[in-house]
Amino acid sequence: MSTPAQTALLPFVEARRAVERVARQSKPAAVELVALADSRGRVLAEPVTADRDFPPFPRSTRDGYAVRAADLARLPAKLRVVGEMRAGGSWTGAPLAAGQAAEIMTGAAAPPGADAVVMIEYTTRAGETVEVARAVAAGENIVPAGAEARAGSALLAPGTRLAHPQLALAAAAGRTELRVFPRPRVAILSTGDEVVEVAAQPGPHQIRNSNSYSLAAQVEAAGAVAVQLPIAPDQLEPLRRLLLQGLASDLLLITGGVSVGKYDLVEQALAELGAEFVFTGAAIQPGRPAVLGRVPPRSGADPVPFLGLPGNPVSTMVTFQLFARPVLDALSGAAPQPLRFLQARLKSDLRTKTGLTRFLPARLSGEFENVEVEAIRWQGSGDMASTAQADCYLVVPPDRDTLKAGELVSILLL
Repeated sequence: MSTPAQTALLPFVEARRAVERVARQSKPAAVELVALADSRGRVLAEPVTADRDFPPFPRSTRDGYAVRAADLARLPAKLRVVGEMRAGGSWTGAPLAAGQAAEIMTGAAAPPGADAVVMIEYTTRAGETVEVARAVAAGENIVPAGAEARAGSALLAPGTRLAHPQLALAAAAGRTELRVFPRPRVAILSTGDEVVEVAAQPGPHQIRNSNSYSLAAQVEAAGAVAVQLPIAPDQLEPLRRLLLQGLASDLLLITGGVSVGKYDLVEQALAELGAEFVFTGAAIQPGRPAVLGRVPPRSGADPVPFLGLPGNPVSTMVTFQLFARPVLDALSGAAPQPLRFLQARLKSDLRTKTGLTRFLPARLSGEFENVEVEAIRWQGSGDMASTAQADCYLVVPPDRDTLKAGELVSILLL
């Protein structure tokens, strides 16, 4: 078991890998059965299989005419219209014979004998005859039965987070209920004598508890349940009691009190509770004093992970995204997602210092392939007003002190 004094400031990539190791050791709670309509954002705990072929019939992808492709070898071709197929309808006639066609709508089943659909734009109808001006290949504009999935095949795997495409697929398979993992409970503890509740009138040198609300929003957006604890004062015994209260949840997020000041007591209190510290600092800005670890349980259950976040609001937002989210994904039953940076062209020159991986509030402009990014002028990691204007973070590698306008740079979307 490591103590705070035994751990070192980790480069960003190493810190992220340490978080991923903790995430792999974090498991969700027992499974529960919920209605399909209530499963949005949850993580699937069972496979969803196809109850029949997808599609269950050869499906037209266009409005037009179902035909035999061989009948269009010479153009223009005139075919006799012998029926109509609309979505949900059934074909009652004989299979299409040579020289015949059937009017068909998008989503309808192709009639027997037809092997292609010609789009209506390339046809001219006159009574019961349709003239076709463009040839089609066999299979064109028709999705064969079972092309998307065969009956009994897997559609969704356990560990899948359920967003609208997955819900649509489960509904198409006839699932009215799904077995999912419970939403993890995430305790949020703000610390410091300088922090007061939002409704209070702050003293001359006090601030309102914004961190608890920004973290709760991030937690809820990640599919978990936020448990906002009372503010912990800079006193060891009340802090210890609130830490124990927070450790009753699946994950504990602590803001403030993790630096090296005289009244930064969080690491001491955690150490007294038997905490194992994975790291006590990461070489990033903002968020350098971040602390990651686990506390052994009192009841023989799994250790409870905790993340100590710097008290400055922007630091808290950044470190949640970089370090808390993978653990939260694992506790939800999902595989932690890789951290993927996108790229955009830098709008203006940027100068900074080397040594830290920097995540600077930034804003995107332009559209299509002409997207540019520009760092927002800010006053450091306490500047919430500037960060509220940002829609991404500009990622500056630790070995770069100058970025030039026009070069491709990495960004992390908010």
